[in-house]
Amino acid sequence: MNPASPSSEPHVMPVFGRLPVALSHGQGCWVWDVEGRRYLDALAGIAVNTLGHNHPKLVPALQDQAAKLIHSSNYYYVPLQEQLAALLCEASGLSNVFFCNSGLEANEAALKIARKFGHDKGIDEPAVIVFEGAFHGRSIATLSATANRKIQAGFGPLVPGFVRVALNDLAAVQAALDANPSVSAIFLETIQGEGGINPARIEFLQGLRRLCDERNLLLMLDEVQCGLGRTGKWFAHQWAGIQPDVMPLAKGLGSGVPIGAVVCGPRAAGVLTAGSHGSTFGGNPLAMRAGVETLTVMTADGLLGNAAARGAQLRTALEAGLAGVAGVVEIRGQGLMLGIELDRPCGVLLSRALGAGLLLSVTADRVVRLLPPLIISADEIDEVVRRLQPLIKDFLAEPRA
Repeated sequence: MNPASPSSEPHVMPVFGRLPVALSHGQGCWVWDVEGRRYLDALAGIAVNTLGHNHPKLVPALQDQAAKLIHSSNYYYVPLQEQLAALLCEASGLSNVFFCNSGLEANEAALKIARKFGHDKGIDEPAVIVFEGAFHGRSIATLSATANRKIQAGFGPLVPGFVRVALNDLAAVQAALDANPSVSAIFLETIQGEGGINPARIEFLQGLRRLCDERNLLLMLDEVQCGLGRTGKWFAHQWAGIQPDVMPLAKGLGSGVPIGAVVCGPRAAGVLTAGSHGSTFGGNPLAMRAGVETLTVMTADGLLGNAAARGAQLRTALEAGLAGVAGVVEIRGQGLMLGIELDRPCGVLLSRALGAGLLLSVTADRVVRLLPPLIISADEIDEVVRRLQPLIKDFLAEPRA
């Protein structure tokens, strides 16, 4: 029987708000619960399951690697690290990579790079510019860089050294830099995920790149959720024709196997040296094999093009089907990272979508978030729309609570 309340898992710390379902297995873009009901997965484990479920190339590769070597130690060379790092550098045009286990750890490493870069420039207390709506993680440092007061509550004092400004306001960034000569880096998500699918505009990203070059600062772009092909390019910032100095990655890089990475360009590539940072599990052979296989399949199967085409199909269908519906504020995002903002909190749609056999997310209280696997087909996109649109229309037709 599917669990329905916290009493069904009394030994698990109750930090998650569970939906009353337990998933059993999956195939492609579909998953089944323990009672045999099937769901169309439009969430991909929050942008993690790049290749969907039970992929015919990924699964045998992981089985092969598990039978050989799961973990060694970074005392020794791990050849798969260099193989995956080379693929990431080729895709990004950047220089080198540090491997860790999650997006939070990747963002922590980026913040350490920013501080060390500042100290190397002679700044006693380096600061980092961050943005309203940001979400970078739940450790003390990344929580301090995050703009969500709700998840910060109860965990003070927060880490100092962050200067917060509005997203897409280049004048505000310039003013903050003029007022804070100790700033060593600018840190933002190219598309804010947890904050409500809020893209940084192309001209804003280009302006930040210019400011960082003029003032010898690090431009650090968090692509943990929006990177790895989700927008139709390898990385979302590539739509703006720029390169960051530091780029944290995670989520979709291992298609479900925990992995994080920090990819650095020439300005930041030499900041961390032997003994200044590390990870016990980071870069282990199993995670590296998952990353190599994920990128290899993405290239061979043209998944960047599929993300662009299926994302355009999804957005077009939603815009047509929801046109003129009172309460729909905006549909935004890029590729297979889309948000539908409503004019009221819509958390109830999580359970209603589940009832309709659809997995999705609600973020920032009012934004329906869609992050399907990059392998999703045209027919499956049509099915997402067929199941989702009536839910939104019926919800918005109800009297406000």
